Amino acid sequence: MKAAGKLLNELGYVEEGYIDAMVKREETVTTYMGLGVAIPHGTGDAKKKVQKTGIVMLQYPEGVDFDGEKAQLVFGIAGIGDEHLGLLAKISEIIEDPERLEQLKTTKNVDEIMEMFK
Repeated sequence: MKAAGKLLNELGYVEEGYIDAMVKREETVTTYMGLGVAIPHGTGDAKKKVQKTGIVMLQYPEGVDFDGEKAQLVFGIAGIGDEHLGLLAKISEIIEDPERLEQLKTTKNVDEIMEMFK
């Protein structure tokens, strides 16, 4: 989760304080969604720390712990206003397809990933 937040920050999507809000969100409710996917994001009061809407994806082939579950994919998201809803919808659309989900978990080809999110 912190790695996703750090990447969101490094890419200019969020201020550094957003990472703490991601941790705070996880302390109140898990962002593990099932199917080996977690979507950490900040709390509502962290909206002011979002500089632009964005998404990052990290692969963990062996899985990383999310509240006792193993996530192979971690999507960090940040959205201005309600733009995060569109990001969540796109992620949901992709991971509902077992073939595309498996492709996301295993591909080393960034272009393949980018194509899915167009």
